[in-house]
Amino acid sequence: MTATDSPSSTSRLTRLLRGAIPLLALVVMGLWSNPAAADFRLCNNTSSRVGIALGYKDAEGWTTEGWWNVSSRTCETLLRGNLVARFYYIYALDYDRGGEWSGQAFMCSRDKEFTIKGTENCLARGFDRTGFFEVDTGEQRAWTVQLTEANEQPPQKLPGMPGGVGPGSPGTMPGLPNPPGAAPPGASGLPPAAPGNKQ
Repeated sequence: MTATDSPSSTSRLTRLLRGAIPLLALVVMGLWSNPAAADFRLCNNTSSRVGIALGYKDAEGWTTEGWWNVSSRTCETLLRGNLVARFYYIYALDYDRGGEWSGQAFMCSRDKEFTIKGTENCLARGFDRTGFFEVDTGEQRAWTVQLTEANEQPPQKLPGMPGGVGPGSPGTMPGLPNPPGAAPPGASGLPPAAPGNKQ
């Protein structure tokens, strides 16, 4: 101790350090236990509001879920955490201008918010049979799907950021929308009710 240090200033410094060490330890633990998010996301790069349904297979089997309402020029996390499969399936409706992004992978859906287990006998179980387009994540931990408009070029492909899925000639490629007003396969032709965002 120097001549300028007093017992009271030393005890204050000791108390301050004792209080700071647990706080510092908590911050460090938070940094280690919170790795970068690995999610399945969809970005709506169109000028319309879109409705999204998702199909995937996990340890319990096939599941389809919907609807996420994604505003124009925004992104939404559809599944949180590391991806558990290589292939995911998307069906999207353009609420503002009509049309859809669909494909040849038929799964169950319905007009209102849903979580449906299994993809077999959709109609017999009271659901619609809808064509989803396939998304190959290449077994990445995280993936973002980009929905684009007809006159836009898809962005360059990067790991975790696939090229855009945009409108084109119907039926030429999975994921391209059918013309406005066309009903999805097996659906009533009516757009789904506008439910809240799926959480």
